[in-house]
Amino acid sequence: MDFLYVEFPVSGVHTWIFLPPLVAFAVSFFSSMGGVSGAFFLLPYQVSVLHFITPSVSSTNFVYNIIAIPSGVYRYIRDGRMAWPLTGIIVTGTLPGVFIGYYLRILFLPDPRIFRLFVGCVLFYIAFHLLYEIFRIRRTRGSPGKTPGENASGRNDTSGNRSTGGGLKNPLPGFRIASMSFSLQKIEYGFNGEIFSIGTAGIFTVAFVVGIIGGAYGIGGGSILAPFCVAVYGLPVYTVAGAALLGTFVTSIAGVFFYSIMPSHSGISTAPDWLLGALFGVGGFLGMYCGARLQRFVPQTLIKAMLALIMLFLACSYILKFFAG
Repeated sequence: MDFLYVEFPVSGVHTWIFLPPLVAFAVSFFSSMGGVSGAFFLLPYQVSVLHFITPSVSSTNFVYNIIAIPSGVYRYIRDGRMAWPLTGIIVTGTLPGVFIGYYLRILFLPDPRIFRLFVGCVLFYIAFHLLYEIFRIRRTRGSPGKTPGENASGRNDTSGNRSTGGGLKNPLPGFRIASMSFSLQKIEYGFNGEIFSIGTAGIFTVAFVVGIIGGAYGIGGGSILAPFCVAVYGLPVYTVAGAALLGTFVTSIAGVFFYSIMPSHSGISTAPDWLLGALFGVGGFLGMYCGARLQRFVPQTLIKAMLALIMLFLACSYILKFFAG
């Protein structure tokens, strides 16, 4: 069976050829339901298990995102759960942030310990906010979770319609985004019998800041954007996941470009291991499609809990790295 073990020349990883896609499938299947690509979980796996410890590991994660994400995005579009105005603002805000973040990392953040602590605290707050909302809903309803057929926002609203005073009126019930409206002041869309509204400037600012973080530290934006939109703006996760994944896809393209053209530092290249990234991507492609396909059958409370755990994982990672020096 030695022929099934492959050594990847760029990363130096030596592993069973089917292991990367199997791990990526499992990770992406669950994470894609919440709008997270799963690359953040693959990075510690590559470092701790595969012993891929060079800077190329970040750019290899970007390759995984580029290959894996389109299947999930396609499924959300096909199922009618892509809020295009929200998606457009996220992409528009994220992309310039990536460029700025890259140059901030090079010019001003050679040792970004303080900023890492700040990001960790912000992520911890978002996770706490999500967990608080989950337990509040459980106490109010006396049920362990919310089924997709119930009120989409997960709130104690029995009217079946969340009026915002905007142009959208009485969206039809159903598990598709029924109508959308966009202006420089706000974005509105109807979903599952409710109307949701979000300030355009606010979400653009959040996307821009997340893009800077992604550019500076080589991460996708979905792991921050999706929980933020759910916890702070109160949007249903079913309508946020596709937009967050598409935003991560755009930042990953920019990330691969930057890491590929960066000059070697102390003789260490930052270019991705394309073959290893592609193997992770193949598993992620299948996992994201299945996760996006089955998302509507999973209670929103469980998806929120998963996002909260992701946030706690990331927050602890950043905070521990700060104290580790």
